[in-house]
Amino acid sequence: MTQMSLFGPGEAGPDPKPADDRTIRLQLLVTVKAAPNPSEKYGETVCVAGLRTDMLRPTWVRLYPINFRHLDSDEAFKKYDVVTVDAKPARQDQRRESWKPIMDRIRKERHLDGWKSRQPLLDPAVEDSMCRLNRAAQERPDAQSLALVRPKEVVALKVVPHPGWTAEEQRKIEAYANQPDLFSGRSRSPLQAPRFKAAYHYRCHERGCNGHKQHVIDWELVALQRRLDGYSDAALREALEAKFLGEMCAPSRAVAFYVGNQAKRVHVFSVLGVYWPKR
Repeated sequence: MTQMSLFGPGEAGPDPKPADDRTIRLQLLVTVKAAPNPSEKYGETVCVAGLRTDMLRPTWVRLYPINFRHLDSDEAFKKYDVVTVDAKPARQDQRRESWKPIMDRIRKERHLDGWKSRQPLLDPAVEDSMCRLNRAAQERPDAQSLALVRPKEVVALKVVPHPGWTAEEQRKIEAYANQPDLFSGRSRSPLQAPRFKAAYHYRCHERGCNGHKQHVIDWELVALQRRLDGYSDAALREALEAKFLGEMCAPSRAVAFYVGNQAKRVHVFSVLGVYWPKR
């Protein structure tokens, strides 16, 4: 049985952004922390997304840019925290869910510990058709760009060596690392590329689905590689497959993928994270 979209069968997606640039206070359940990307200004930036919980109809929200090093601190919020944040509509991003956060106005309210406390909010947001999201994004650039999609079948997780940063990404890293830190006087360490990248191959529930291949840009994929830095390449690849396929996508789990597209290539969706409560 196909579940309805969070936005309803006849709706085009999330509400349009406000017409003005007033600061709005948002409350959301953080569900996604994407892997960091090189930034000339911040060193590394990440995209954070979640489900807005201060509205009658919950809706997806994307916060960007967020300073990676801020999130690495002891005071940082983590996945499945409920946070409040002051933000403005991201005018350079046509995607309706995108907001620009004010970094010093992010406050952690509480943490939802365990799947049972999260499911009442997230289960109603699960939908079954990745194909529908692809079609909508191809038809209009401001279509729904964030979702939680339950696959019919996870075919494979392909883990391959990371090619390293592009020339433009490396330029940003070097520019940031060469800037003096006026507050601490310490040198700025450059962001290291992970050893591996990964992609899920799966089919959604839409009849006639030909399958989807989506790269995994989940923070946890990079974090696990950091923790297992001493592993050989073969052992690390095996550990990634064991976690992201064997454990998270086990038959005992009601797995779903947090997916999101790119601002410049709205037809390209990636897996931002995995939702894997027990069945």
